[in-house]
Amino acid sequence: MKRAKICLKVKKGCEDLPLPRYTTSGSSGMDLYADVDGEITLLPGETKLVSAGIYLSIPEGYEAEIRPRSGLALKHGISLVNTPGTIDSDYRGLVGLIMINHGKEAFRIRRGDRIAQMVIKEVIRADIELVEELDSTLRSAGGFGHTGR
Repeated sequence: MKRAKICLKVKKGCEDLPLPRYTTSGSSGMDLYADVDGEITLLPGETKLVSAGIYLSIPEGYEAEIRPRSGLALKHGISLVNTPGTIDSDYRGLVGLIMINHGKEAFRIRRGDRIAQMVIKEVIRADIELVEELDSTLRSAGGFGHTGR
């Protein structure tokens, strides 16, 4: 298994929050925790930016993908607006999660709740080549359900 060294700085006042960590030996994502004062409420249909209380230094050639937690999505309709969110290797700001409540009931987020997961991924840079025609495939331009339900 390939490994990358990620440097992490904790936001002042967030020393009480757990550091991101893998919950099991087979986990691909590390849990991120809510940096909120006490608790906040996310109303149905509401979007809020929630701090994870950390700053990252990711090596060039890698990114951090921020993903919703499947249990929160299934049980409460809680997700992230831009999923997966991307933290680039040159970003050094506070990690924030754009959370949304797709559920029918208000959802409370308490300080230290596990609210998302972070997966470290290798990045491949593409070289763009301008051409007059693209190669042909059986699918061609078919999309948006063209093969049926």
